[in-house]
Amino acid sequence: MQWQQIRERYPDQWLLVEAIEAHSSEGRRILDELTVVQEYAGGEDAMRGYLDLHRRSPERELYVLHTDRQMLDIDEREWLGLRRVG
Repeated sequence: MQWQQIRERYPDQWLLVEAIEAHSSEGRRILDELTVVQEYAGGEDAMRGYLDLHRRSPERELYVLHTDRQMLDIDEREWLGLRRVG
């Protein structure tokens, strides 16, 4: 789904979403196709859900978002440091 479709289907919700298709442009991450992984009552619960799933599947591109955001404006960050593999 695209972000506008998600906003219509899940109004005023905290969501854990996964980018199915995405690309980078001028330091921004553009999320072309998303899927909703889980709905949450609050932002803290959504972050706990993100951390749990990210630990189990670090290769997935996951985001915690609230549907009151009309547009997704996501800065791309370069990861510095070591990351555990496996």
